[in-house]
Amino acid sequence: MPNILVIDDDTIMLKTIQYILNKDGYNVVTATDGREAYELLDYSMYDVVITDLRMPRMDGMELISKLKGSQQNRTLGIIIVSMVKNKNTMADAMQMGADYFLHKPIIVDELRDTVKRLIQKKTTN
Repeated sequence: MPNILVIDDDTIMLKTIQYILNKDGYNVVTATDGREAYELLDYSMYDVVITDLRMPRMDGMELISKLKGSQQNRTLGIIIVSMVKNKNTMADAMQMGADYFLHKPIIVDELRDTVKRLIQKKTTN
């Protein structure tokens, strides 16, 4: 069963994504900011990280930078789910190593398809 880490300071969004992905058979762990997520990554392996950009303590951009800078997490699939619409910010996130950028409010089928693509990509590599 693939492991997914979801990070968002909005507890409703966090629980919604967790519910959707649990129903699809994924093991989902949640964190409310980047620092908490980064600590969780020290103890467990994840296939996909889904993160917001704007969060307290450590934002999504800093988290992506740290993840992609670490040899252990270099192949980790990263999905950003954010309300940010700034094209430069979106481009920066992709350049830093995010695989997909989804806009809030989430479209359930888009989220499911994106997670499924990343899991398949990881298992075929």
